[in-house]
Amino acid sequence: MSNLYRTRPVTIEARQLDGNTANDYDIYLWIEANTQGSFDPLSEDIPTSGVSIDPSDGSFMIATPEGVMHARRGDWIIRGVAGEFSTCRDDIFRATYESVGEAA
Repeated sequence: MSNLYRTRPVTIEARQLDGNTANDYDIYLWIEANTQGSFDPLSEDIPTSGVSIDPSDGSFMIATPEGVMHARRGDWIIRGVAGEFSTCRDDIFRATYESVGEAA
């Protein structure tokens, strides 16, 4: 017999990459300010937190302890309850989260 679980109600901060240069740059700065900063995407020494741009396709590269995640136009950047960053496709984000207002 299996047990059922549901996630606890938590509030996360999230922003969507929309292809607008000013918006996407603001998101880049947000990640940069809340991680170890920018890193060289071609370096073999990738930090455990940080942000860069993939020179091959322009996607965001977000360094996490689990590895580098890529975010493209339409994807959401999520800052979790412990301050960690991750990415989420738009369809998954909309099925999982609902708006509760704007961050202060």
